[in-house]
Amino acid sequence: MSVSARPAIGGPQSLFYSAAITEALPRMVRGEGIYLWNDEGTRFVDAASGTFLTNLGQGNERVLRAMYDQGRELTFSFVRNTRHDANEALTERVARLAGPGFERVHLSSGGSEANEIAIKFLRQYAVATGQPQRTKVITLLPSYHGATFGTIAMNGDLDAPPLYGPFATFSEKIPAPLTCRAESPAAAARASIAALEETIARLGGENVLAFVCEPIGGVSSGANVPDPLFFTEARRICDEHGIRLIYDEIMSAVRSGKFLAAHFHPDARPDLAVMAKGLGAGYVPLGAVLAPAAMVDELATLTGFNLAHTFMANPICCAGGAAVIDEVIDRDLMGNAERMGVYLRAGLTRLMERSPLVGDVRGQGLLNAIELVADKETMACYDASVDPADRLRVHATRHGVLLYARRQNGGRFGDWSVIAPPLIITEAEIDDLVERLGRALDDAATELLD
Repeated sequence: MSVSARPAIGGPQSLFYSAAITEALPRMVRGEGIYLWNDEGTRFVDAASGTFLTNLGQGNERVLRAMYDQGRELTFSFVRNTRHDANEALTERVARLAGPGFERVHLSSGGSEANEIAIKFLRQYAVATGQPQRTKVITLLPSYHGATFGTIAMNGDLDAPPLYGPFATFSEKIPAPLTCRAESPAAAARASIAALEETIARLGGENVLAFVCEPIGGVSSGANVPDPLFFTEARRICDEHGIRLIYDEIMSAVRSGKFLAAHFHPDARPDLAVMAKGLGAGYVPLGAVLAPAAMVDELATLTGFNLAHTFMANPICCAGGAAVIDEVIDRDLMGNAERMGVYLRAGLTRLMERSPLVGDVRGQGLLNAIELVADKETMACYDASVDPADRLRVHATRHGVLLYARRQNGGRFGDWSVIAPPLIITEAEIDDLVERLGRALDDAATELLD
């Protein structure tokens, strides 16, 4: 939609975004499974699950029926002055799947809100237990944790301080253990851990509240999977200084092939885990902070954690979330994510072998990415004037593939396209996705490398 063609009033949400990247967005009118159709009848593979959340695809009858039935029975009840069964049914499911150390579940309306709740809860706990000096938070560069002022301050985004600096208290940043272009995954992990130790020494361990990291990278690092050493050492260091470790699993939970990616590292369990996206699977807005009963119950006897947002634990959202979990379990979709992830990465690797644009394939389960490079021999990144992931998105749309593209840090740490289709995807549908993506890569290469 050109600027001159914009409506006088109303219009789609995309009118707020940069006109340079919203000129030819398709208008979707129908969805079924992993596919969407536009108003011209063209079918698209949703290779990014919307924004990495439509785990069950489109039109799941079980979830829609659960939401409708709940709405007929009880539409809304505010959790500060009432209780309801749908809240308890969802949190019981989540806590059982999360396992020991995650007995309590604080719900929210999404991931940004959940990450803020995690920090606020830890701050309240620190003050209530006589540790008011713990005010520092450490995060990774690059990283992504949300779009509120609080989470923008946590993000590992070099472009944020010049814009939002006067409005936010930014976290301390250490280099993320990026595997692409590193000497080895273990070397990247050791460098990141050394930076963590140096930063804690500079700040004083007694002043640090939390260290927050993504166990599998999302859009900020293109499905980066750190070496296990990173997690065991981070857990050791946090324990040594009484620092709380938070795993931001907004993208990785369920999609990694396990309920939590933390389950891949049982000896490095975080103090808190944050979920969203796949928890509601696009049907309802849901986020969650998973916490140990010991901390929650202790704080409840002291001051309590008394912050609340209006739509926390909304009954319809809870019913939808519980139905989403039931579908994931009954259809073994975490197992399917693991199996189809292996199959998808094999297809993406074949594309890498023939495409001059793709320099790396990585990921776990159905959270994967292809690294886009200017030169495969040197793994050179594109300069700030070229956004290869967005150009690939445009070409992919022409070939019936929906990709998500939002450049991180101006390409300073590389460029990638995250490939994360719904967890219901089959081998035949992956073949369709890979074939279409291959044609889009060919066209993008012609444009970018000409």
